[in-house]
Amino acid sequence: MKLSNMFKKTSRRGYISLGEGKPAHMAPEVPEGLLKKCNVCKSAILTEDVKKGYYICPKCQNYFRVHAMHRIEMVADAGTFEEWDKGLTSGNPLHYKGYEEKVEALQEKTGLDEAVVTGKARIAGNEVVLAVCDGRFMMASMGKVVGEKITRAVEKATSERIPIIIFACSGGARMQEGIHSLMQMAKTSAALKRHSDAGFLYIPVLTDPTTGGVTASFAMLGDIILAEPGALIGFAGPRVIRQTIGQELPEGFQRAEFLLEHGFVDAIVKRDELKKTLAHLLDIHKYSGAYTEVKENVDTYRSNSDIMKKYLEYLDNIYFKKIDREEEKKAEADNNLYNEYDVWEKVEIARSSERPNAADYIEKITKDFFELHGDRNFCDDKAIIGGIATFGGIPVTVIGHMKGKTTKENISRNFGMPNPEGYRKALRLMKQAEKFNRPVICFIDTPGAYCGLGAEERGQGEAIAKNLYEMSSLTVPVLSIVTGEGGSGGALALGVANEVWMMENSIYSILSPEGFASILWKDSKKAKEAAEIMKLTSADLYELGIIEKVIPEYPVINENNIKRVTLYMKRMICDFMYRYIDMDKEELARQRYNRFRKM
Repeated sequence: MKLSNMFKKTSRRGYISLGEGKPAHMAPEVPEGLLKKCNVCKSAILTEDVKKGYYICPKCQNYFRVHAMHRIEMVADAGTFEEWDKGLTSGNPLHYKGYEEKVEALQEKTGLDEAVVTGKARIAGNEVVLAVCDGRFMMASMGKVVGEKITRAVEKATSERIPIIIFACSGGARMQEGIHSLMQMAKTSAALKRHSDAGFLYIPVLTDPTTGGVTASFAMLGDIILAEPGALIGFAGPRVIRQTIGQELPEGFQRAEFLLEHGFVDAIVKRDELKKTLAHLLDIHKYSGAYTEVKENVDTYRSNSDIMKKYLEYLDNIYFKKIDREEEKKAEADNNLYNEYDVWEKVEIARSSERPNAADYIEKITKDFFELHGDRNFCDDKAIIGGIATFGGIPVTVIGHMKGKTTKENISRNFGMPNPEGYRKALRLMKQAEKFNRPVICFIDTPGAYCGLGAEERGQGEAIAKNLYEMSSLTVPVLSIVTGEGGSGGALALGVANEVWMMENSIYSILSPEGFASILWKDSKKAKEAAEIMKLTSADLYELGIIEKVIPEYPVINENNIKRVTLYMKRMICDFMYRYIDMDKEELARQRYNRFRKM
């Protein structure tokens, strides 16, 4: 057999010829199954190398589609998978000619009963329910059995109070089962709603392809949605869209990277990093008892406030070793601490590109940060950064306005001015934090909300208003820290907190001094004069009772003293957690309401 035909179906069994241009009887032969052909670069690769390389082409990095059991082997701890509902079948509800024979043939060929395998396993010791779609079986189309098995898996995950992970792969609804297939979208979605309402974690992993009714149901309903690189993901597939609108689609359209940019997935995870990523997310969503920094087990403590008390003792211990306490006491007691610079100098310092941004504070204050992306509606606004981290061994949600350090970075992040989708991303993460009982820490640093045409078209005012509305009643502790500029409603949209703090040289105001002067005096050049009367410095706002605490900068935070400043900040955050973290949920919301009620 010629090399050019080596991957075509042949009547010869057992061997493939490698002899191109030679008679078949003279050509060298290779045992069938020894080689696998990449459908992208067309290279012939040893099958064993493909398996060892997580089914990724070593030459072009193309992702091969993976059998269900192979996926389970890649992510589950060895020997822990227990399969459920094996042998479940649906028959032929529409009496579609040839359907039963097709199903039987696929069952014999694949060794599967249907297009999804479900069961329970452990990932890095974490108990989890798995549902894995297999594209070999009618392109993993969702018929009655697929929907039933997934629904049963979700229901068992709910009753056993454990997370569920679904590997989605599908061409959509199973046409041969008609309306019965359509109903599975509602059935699986309803089961996932009950699982979510019970407070449990659901992670879908979107693989190539994920389309049709699967995309429009369980694939897009996760707390955290992951995707494999390059995976085709969409409701109507590219072919259907082309046939419908008669247009060529943009390069990369409906690929995982496209979905990330447009705000529909949280992260793209390489296959060889997937088990580690899933393990991390499972760990962070459980009370693990891992008090890593003091090497003690939090199970010995009675409450989260006890954990924070112990962590505070630990922080004090290392703080006093590094910091002259007398110097600190003097600085804190000095009424002139906040008057070292005049008001306009503080405005310029607050706006400086040399100040740490939200990512810097997250890195210094928390551990194990995992960034989450997108508002699930339009895009991932890079002017807002957010995700999950740990603080002293306790999971927290961290969110912040994000400025760049260079002009290029600032352009990509819109100079820290969010669009509506940025605020909607922030709110999504806050509501997620509420579901999993995680405290929220917000870092405020923005000139204000973006006032462009697109922002208005997509409801900038509504997005900010919704944040104020929802943040007021969150049942978890919320701390907001103004680290640079706190500009208008764009800042307040992350500032409806139980306590609001400011960095010593930060500012917080109704709008910029330039805007203030323009509106009241019709002259933006009077910005310095405006700044003097606006009461926008940390000292002013502390005196007015608008904020609870000022974080000293000794005297200006920079790369040389950031460790000292953030260590102090960690101590104060720990004290905040100690006071709020075990507070009754209704009391938390009531305290936050009363805080703003008296202003």
